Amino acid sequence: MQAISILMELGPIMEQLQLDGLYSWFDGYVEPYLDTDQEGAGNIRLKIDHTRKVCEVMALLCEGENLSSGETRIALAVALLHDVGRFPQYRRWRTFRDSESDNHARLAIEVIRKENLLVGLDPTEQLLIEEAVRFHNLLELPGKFRSPDQLFIKLIRDADKLDIWRVFTELQNLPPHQRASAATLGFADLPEVVSAACLDSLAAGTIVRLDSVRTLNDLRLLQISWAYDLTCATARKILLERGYIPALAAPLPEREDIGTAVSAALTSLAAISA
Repeated sequence: MQAISILMELGPIMEQLQLDGLYSWFDGYVEPYLDTDQEGAGNIRLKIDHTRKVCEVMALLCEGENLSSGETRIALAVALLHDVGRFPQYRRWRTFRDSESDNHARLAIEVIRKENLLVGLDPTEQLLIEEAVRFHNLLELPGKFRSPDQLFIKLIRDADKLDIWRVFTELQNLPPHQRASAATLGFADLPEVVSAACLDSLAAGTIVRLDSVRTLNDLRLLQISWAYDLTCATARKILLERGYIPALAAPLPEREDIGTAVSAALTSLAAISA
């Protein structure tokens, strides 16, 4: 992936002071959502921490992909704002499952516009940020975009996955009563159960669909299948270095078909990263 030159054609580029202002806004925006019961506060804190970690990963991706300082500031703004829809989503529906509430990316755009967060930026720059937020959670990207380049869309999709892997591998090592309840999306923890549709998708080298997931093991297969969806060489390198795929696979049943599918994902990832 190469940095784009479109920013060279824009007017004033986001300054560090503007990015710092977004960080300050975020801290103030999320604070009231913590004023709830213990379970709810734990789930909200999970998303606050996730956002901050996605920003950290995004900085690594920008450095690894040799983005300019202006491009990096835009990418960090996308990382900061990509999940702001999660907070009103959880307050209203008490879940992070979009299928049981509303598309959290669409809700994020509502928050961005209601709060006038991008006022003062060049219109093209606003569009780059909004489209990256809007499309960060899609299974497949649309065929057409309004923004002139998809660099920031690809970066946030990779950064988001990298931290979701972190969150889930850390949570699965905790006793069930200590896990943030919304993080597992309500799927049953059935240690020996794997849905055939999920395993077939992973074995075929395709992304497991969330609507085929029935258990936590299925959710693990879905997240392992994301290895096929990374677009950034730096993201693939980080994924291999942090060992998230083996960690996700560890609790799965010890079956040859599962082991073969997981190994294929790792082999493909390593081959692309070589």
